Amino acid sequence: MVLSGADRLRLADGSTHPTGFWAEEVVATLKVLRAAGAHVDLATPGGVRPTVDALSLDERGGVSEADAREFRAHLEEIADEPAAPLPLSGVRASAYDAIHLPGGHAPLADLAQDADLGRLLTEADAQGRIVAALCHGVAGLLSAHGPDGGFAFAGRALTSFTDEEERQGGLGDRTPYFLESRLRERGAVLRPGAAWSSTVVRDGNLITGQNPQSSTATAEAVLKAPAER
Repeated sequence: MVLSGADRLRLADGSTHPTGFWAEEVVATLKVLRAAGAHVDLATPGGVRPTVDALSLDERGGVSEADAREFRAHLEEIADEPAAPLPLSGVRASAYDAIHLPGGHAPLADLAQDADLGRLLTEADAQGRIVAALCHGVAGLLSAHGPDGGFAFAGRALTSFTDEEERQGGLGDRTPYFLESRLRERGAVLRPGAAWSSTVVRDGNLITGQNPQSSTATAEAVLKAPAER
């Protein structure tokens, strides 16, 4: 699991906005994968400790008090892991069955341009390993380039946090860029579901989930995929 190391995002108006990983996307994914017996390592650019987005633990972010308590409790249980993640530069695709990118707006700040992540994703894709991304984590795919310098996942079917969702419950026009539109511009084939629906799109070894509501279904798809490869 590759997490953003960013805690700030520069917005379209030049101001900065606190950010981080979205708690539900990390917690729900880890619960599903580990309940099935999967071993999951956490990695970040430079091995920095990732920051949880405060809004993902708050009703301001559409998170109920009960859910926020659950997410906090799980993050406290695994506190040693995000305290010392693997440096992304040292991660090799050959060591893993899958690479998973959860969201929160933070990936827009670093993972979308991270050369180490781009190398890792192109390695994983070339080897037929599962590449999974969720919500704004799909922005991390933009770091991957093919031999011609183009977007490595051009022509592939996927979903992401949609422009409609960004306007309804995201950063709106303050967002640095609308992820769905950017992916379309780069040549991806977007197949979004209804706003805030649990939507997962699989194209071969590429699995993408649309939003936090898709966290569990995306993780379940990752578990099923290696056996079907």
